[in-house]
Amino acid sequence: MAVVLSRRALNRATLARQMLLERRKATVTQAIEKLAGLQAQAPNPPYIGLWSRLEGFRREQLTEALKKRRVVRMSTMRATLHLMAASDALAWRPLLESVHQRGLSSGHGRALEGIDRAAVVKAGRALLDEAPLNSSELGQALALRWKDRKPASLTALIRNNVPLVHLPPAGSWNSHQSAQLQPLEHWLGESASDAVAATQDDLLLRYLAAFGPATLADAGAWSGLTGWKAVAERLRPQLRVFIGDQGQELFDLPRAPRPGPDTPAPPRLVAEWDNLLLSHADRSRVMSDEHRARVFTVNGIVRGTVLLDGFVAGVWKIERAKNTATVVLEPFTRWPKADRFGVQEEAMRLLAFAADGEGERHDIRVL
Repeated sequence: MAVVLSRRALNRATLARQMLLERRKATVTQAIEKLAGLQAQAPNPPYIGLWSRLEGFRREQLTEALKKRRVVRMSTMRATLHLMAASDALAWRPLLESVHQRGLSSGHGRALEGIDRAAVVKAGRALLDEAPLNSSELGQALALRWKDRKPASLTALIRNNVPLVHLPPAGSWNSHQSAQLQPLEHWLGESASDAVAATQDDLLLRYLAAFGPATLADAGAWSGLTGWKAVAERLRPQLRVFIGDQGQELFDLPRAPRPGPDTPAPPRLVAEWDNLLLSHADRSRVMSDEHRARVFTVNGIVRGTVLLDGFVAGVWKIERAKNTATVVLEPFTRWPKADRFGVQEEAMRLLAFAADGEGERHDIRVL
């Protein structure tokens, strides 16, 4: 008979694998591999995501990993930007081709009707093989040939058919200029020739290691891929199966960490767009439905969150004015005194990590 896992048990298992129960010692590449990628819509959140998980993490460590091509910033899961270990980017991107094609059809299908897509892709790749271009430059160059098409749609066609890296300094701390784009295999050079494409079976095992125990719907929400039932049936003999408190079937790796539900979970400030909130169809293991609208905004922002006892209990942001950086905390409920002090201590550590320069004053404001 399958063991039933409570919501708190799922919470603690996920936090343990996401390195949010305690900070770990690991290199940037090791951490990003273990996390199965790191969401990277904006440049600074991945740095804060690693700060919240790694002991002694410094901003220059991630910047250096990007420059040395150990880590790349590119579109992968759900056709959204992630930081990926270079080896995973090469192995996983072919498997995610269908996700990118689906995203292209939903966003630009009408604008690209009747066009010779193969010809556009060939032309776009040729342009990028000559020199890196940003999205606007690429679209404008293609529009010289396909004059009746929108440059943004032509760029989207390339972006969803050719694995493109955002070259540093794009994606680095406080870097907001338009990213120069280059094909992944061009950026990684010789190492790209040794890559072996991953299978969907491989991907499920990596997903469960980073986010399990989880349902097949969770795996779909994380990746954007379908067809997980057949994968699970093939792998079932080597997986452990649990039952959730709603009767759902949960798959996991037999030896993956599953701390007890009463394992202490320290206060954590989780970055904007963090994987923790974006990698399950059912997010109740970390956030209640009533709080979702206060975290996921109508304009597509996923706000930075405060974890208390492992669950989302508020949001945070950094405001800067007159050489002062302030962490603004917005509790969703009244925080116990000990928790409030713990969050404020963590907020001061974050300000020290994110400091813009010497002499900057730090403060905390609770709404």
